Amino acid sequence: MLKGFKDFLFRGNVVDLAVAVVIGTAFVAIVTAFTNGIVNPILAVFGGSNELGLGFQLVADKPATFVQVGPIITAAINFVIIAAVLYFVLVLPATHAKKKFSKEAVELSDTELLIQIRDLLAEGQRSAGGKHES
Repeated sequence: MLKGFKDFLFRGNVVDLAVAVVIGTAFVAIVTAFTNGIVNPILAVFGGSNELGLGFQLVADKPATFVQVGPIITAAINFVIIAAVLYFVLVLPATHAKKKFSKEAVELSDTELLIQIRDLLAEGQRSAGGKHES
């Protein structure tokens, strides 16, 4: 029972996934710091003099009815930055490496395939001595 669990844990995909989650979590912290330190102040320029940030008031004189648009824009920017970095740093190089190191599929003509089949059949008959047992 424990051997199966150990095999599951040390299977390549599980270890790779665990590493990806840890690295992804650390990267999210970096992107969040970037958006909080750089993007949010830029968004505040467009928010005007409103102390609540970028958004709009549904009911005047009731701060609880303020709809904040800034955090939504910040989350969208976080998502785009993370998706772009993952694509250009992980997906694109992996795709190129896969194409580079995969065997090129050579398409054979019908005649070449028939020649290979004939040769395999001839080799099989020679190894069996031409005799069939019943």
